[in-house]
Amino acid sequence: MSRRSSVSAGLLLFRRREGGLQLFLAHPGGPFWARRDEGAWTIPKGMVEEGEEPLEAACREFREETGIAPGGPFLPLGSIRQKAGKVVHAWAWEGDADPAGIVSNLMRTEWPRGSGKWLTFPEVDRCEWFDVAGARAKVNPAQAELIDRLEALLAPEGGS
Repeated sequence: MSRRSSVSAGLLLFRRREGGLQLFLAHPGGPFWARRDEGAWTIPKGMVEEGEEPLEAACREFREETGIAPGGPFLPLGSIRQKAGKVVHAWAWEGDADPAGIVSNLMRTEWPRGSGKWLTFPEVDRCEWFDVAGARAKVNPAQAELIDRLEALLAPEGGS
């Protein structure tokens, strides 16, 4: 099945605690990301397959990257464009998850690049809950807009 490589879809899992809103982010696996932290974290997301609806892709990718079956309702967060030009369609959903229990799918990548050696790594090496300020510091800078949009959606409900 072909992929629309410049279009991705993902889900931002959130929960409300006494200290405020908490966001569930994923850290990419593999050697390229091993020593990267601030700006490297992401919402679980991935490519939208040809003929697939973006929300369907977002749910599939969340499940593949975390082992967690997402539940709705899903709040639309709209789309953002990341630095390299990739468009990310995103939704949020309220729930809970144990980061220690994630099970990610595997990916093959050439490492070091250009070496001809293909290695297998988890697509996501870990997930964590962050408060809003922590999430803003860790997430891919383009995705910080999704946090702002979620806060705006939750504000009338007294969310943050």
